[in-house]
Amino acid sequence: MVRYKQTVIGIAWSVLRPFLTMVVFTVVFGKIAKLPSDGVPYPIMVYAAMLPWQFFANALQESSNSLINNVNLLTKVYFPRLLLPLSAMAVSLVDFLISIVILFALMLWYHFWPDWKILTLPFFLFLDLLAVLGAGLWLSALNVKYRDFRYVVPFIIQFGLYISPVGFSSSVIPERWRLLFSANPMVGVIDGFRWAILGDSTQIFWPGFLMSVGATLLFCIIGISYFRRTETSFADII
Repeated sequence: MVRYKQTVIGIAWSVLRPFLTMVVFTVVFGKIAKLPSDGVPYPIMVYAAMLPWQFFANALQESSNSLINNVNLLTKVYFPRLLLPLSAMAVSLVDFLISIVILFALMLWYHFWPDWKILTLPFFLFLDLLAVLGAGLWLSALNVKYRDFRYVVPFIIQFGLYISPVGFSSSVIPERWRLLFSANPMVGVIDGFRWAILGDSTQIFWPGFLMSVGATLLFCIIGISYFRRTETSFADII
């Protein structure tokens, strides 16, 4: 893959990054802070959240820069501009599929197996795709006009990691704040992944989940609408 060209370990980075993050979160939140893990091994609980988050973060980073990284194509060749951010998301999807290997390895190590709910995982992956599609299209279009967003996006991703239940379970959030917490689209995606992977060990807060789905659909509509409205001017502005 082009992304890992001239790297020593190549595509193994797609596995190493979420694995090392999982280790850090397990030590900080599981061992030091001693936060609850919904009755499952803490590494599996964290990694079940790392899968959708890592895909979202990587795809958002790549798609937001996809237009300004392909200036020659935009100014010399006509093609549907939507293909550039979509292709960037597709590359991150390949990384996501490779990263699943670590999840199976963790399950083997801890003798933990999912139940029938694992069959619902494609639905939650689709929600993840919608979340990154809306945000990625919106930010990629804004990046063409305002190059500041090239530096803002990494901050957004870092901030999003702190306000999403990646290193901890959503159950630690006080009930009076759960709906507000769920306004973050990734809360519903991550909770859905955990529900599908961990089975009866975790429960979905359905009012919050529905709010997250609504926020995801809203951002997706806004992102697609803004991108389509501005794409005719990309070649002139860039």
